[in-house]
Amino acid sequence: MTAAPRSPVDPTPPVPVADPEPSPGADPGSSRSRRLAGGIATTALARAVALGAPLLLIPVSLATLGPARYGLWMSVLALTGMVTFADLGLGAGLMTKLAPCYANGDAARARSYISSAYALLASVAAGLCVLLWLGSGLIPWTTVFNVAGTVAPGETRAVVLICLTAFLLNIPLALIVRVQLAYQHVASSALWQGAGSLATVPLVLLAARSSHGGPLAVVTATALGPLLTNLAVSIWIFGRRMPELRPRLAAVDRRLTVTLLRLSGLFFVVVVLYAVSYNADNLIIAHALGPRSVTAYALPAKMVSLVGMLVSMINMPLWSANGDALARGDLAWVRRTVRRMVVLSLVATAVPTAGLALVGDWIFAVWLPVPLGESRWLIVGLGLYFLLLGTFSVLIMVQNAAGVVRPHLVGQILFLGASLPAKWYAATRYGLNAVPFVGCATYALTVGPAVWYGYRRTISRHRRAAPLTAQVDRAIR
Repeated sequence: MTAAPRSPVDPTPPVPVADPEPSPGADPGSSRSRRLAGGIATTALARAVALGAPLLLIPVSLATLGPARYGLWMSVLALTGMVTFADLGLGAGLMTKLAPCYANGDAARARSYISSAYALLASVAAGLCVLLWLGSGLIPWTTVFNVAGTVAPGETRAVVLICLTAFLLNIPLALIVRVQLAYQHVASSALWQGAGSLATVPLVLLAARSSHGGPLAVVTATALGPLLTNLAVSIWIFGRRMPELRPRLAAVDRRLTVTLLRLSGLFFVVVVLYAVSYNADNLIIAHALGPRSVTAYALPAKMVSLVGMLVSMINMPLWSANGDALARGDLAWVRRTVRRMVVLSLVATAVPTAGLALVGDWIFAVWLPVPLGESRWLIVGLGLYFLLLGTFSVLIMVQNAAGVVRPHLVGQILFLGASLPAKWYAATRYGLNAVPFVGCATYALTVGPAVWYGYRRTISRHRRAAPLTAQVDRAIR
C-alpha cells in the first residue's frame, strides 16, 4: 500500500490506496498513448457507424412532422442545448477530479466524488422536472418559438414537455459517460453510445409507422434513445465492470462535495456561455427569418455538426489522459500529443466538410422530401466553425485536465457578447449563409487567443512542479 499524493487543486488530505494497475517497470506514457490511440480509433469507428442513425431518421422525421413542426422541434432542442448548464458543471468537474484518482489508484475518493455528483444532480433533475410541469401552462410557447398560427398551442406545449423532461432525466444518467472517460474506458464508452444511437432508429420507425403514431410519437421515441442508453450502461459499469465505484449515499462526502462544487462552478459558467452562444442560432433565425428558415439552417447544421461531434468525441479522451500525464509530470507527452491531435482534428473536420460542400446540395435534393435551396456556402461556414472548435478544443482539454478554466471563461464571455448581435445583423442583412461565417470570425478573435494563453499558462505552471511530481510518481511505482 502507498499513500496517494494530493491533487494540486484538491485540499483534502491523502488516503492510503492500492498501487495502480501498471507494473513497476511499465512506462506510463507508452501505455497512456496506446489507450488513447485505441480509444480514438474505436471512437472514430463507433461514431462513423452511429452517425448514420440521425441521418437515416431525418427524412422520416421531416415527412412525419412537416417543415413547421420540424423547425419547432429543432428550436426546442436548441433550448435544451442552452440549458446544458443544468448539470452545474459537475460532469466536467467530476472528470477533472477523477483523473488524479485514476493515476493514484484511489478508488475510495473516486467513489465519494461520484456519489456526491450523482446525489446533487439527481436532486437538481427532480426539482427542475417538478417546476417544468407545474409552470409549463403559464408560458406562451407558441410565441417563444414563433410558431403561432402554424402549430397548435397544445401540440407545441407537448413537444416542449417531452424534450425538456427527457433532457432533465438524462442529466444524472449522463454522468456515466464522464466516469468512463475519466477512467480511460474510451472504447467501451464509444461503443455504448454508438449502439444507443442505432437503437433509436427502430424506435422512431416504429413510432412513425404505428397506427397510433404521429409527430409526438416520433419526438418521444427520439428523446428516449439517449435516456435508455445511459441507463443500460450505468447498470453494466457499476454492476459488473467497476462495482468499487458504484455510487452510494453513505459515500457522499461533504468536504469533497464542496471541493467539487468550487471547481464545477467555473465549468458551469463556461458551459452556459458556450451553450447559449452556439444554440442561439436557431432562435435568432426563427425570429429574424421565420421557422421555415430554421429548417433550412438546422438540417445542414445537423449534418455538419455530426462531423464536429466526431471530432469532439476524438478529443474528449484527452481530458483524462492529460490529467494522468500532468499528475505524473509528463509534460513532454502532453506537448507531443497536442501537436498530433491538432493535425488530426484539422483533417477529421476539413475532409468530410469539403465533401459535403461539394455534393451536399445534391444529397439534400435526392434525400429529403422538402427542398432546402442553395446550401453550399452554409455548409462551408458551418464546417469552418467546427474546424476552429475542434482545433481549439485540443488546447482546452489540457486546461480542463489541470482545472485551469478562467482563460477559456474570458474567451467565451467575449465571444457571446460579440457573436449574438453580429449574427442577428448578418441574418437580417445578408441572409442565412452569413450566420456561421460571422460566428467563425468572432470565435477566432475571442476564444482563440484566450485558450492559447491558458494552454501556455498551464504548461508553465506544471513545468515548475514537474521535478517534485516526477519524484512522487517514481516512489509510487
